[in-house]
Amino acid sequence: MQEFRVFEYAVIRIVPRPEREEFVNAGVVLYCSGKKFLGIRAHLPEAKLLALDPNIQLDEIAQHLQAFQDICCGKTPDSPIAQLDPASRFRWLTATRSTMIQTSKVHPGLCKDPEETLEKLMLEMVG
Repeated sequence: MQEFRVFEYAVIRIVPRPEREEFVNAGVVLYCSGKKFLGIRAHLPEAKLLALDPNIQLDEIAQHLQAFQDICCGKTPDSPIAQLDPASRFRWLTATRSTMIQTSKVHPGLCKDPEETLEKLMLEMVG
């Protein structure tokens, strides 16, 4: 029988104009130390972003979002952040920032399968 494990997650938000504090949910990052899992799901909600800011540079946002994903997965060998252990990468990704890519506060939960939980959270929080 599989045991429940504690996990932590945060919703990834795109904030086209940080001074206005309007955002669109774009993904979820989830960390489960008991399963040695750090994962991310994200997409660029172009129509919603254009509704908030018709002048937004979608290509630039897409690059930043991809960098966020690459750091989470440790895919950028020349990045010192991407070389950190999964727990440290999760803490870095979820740190408070005032940029166009932000995260919600970190929320805890219990899961049996972090991959399945990540997919479920992506559907619930982002759509």
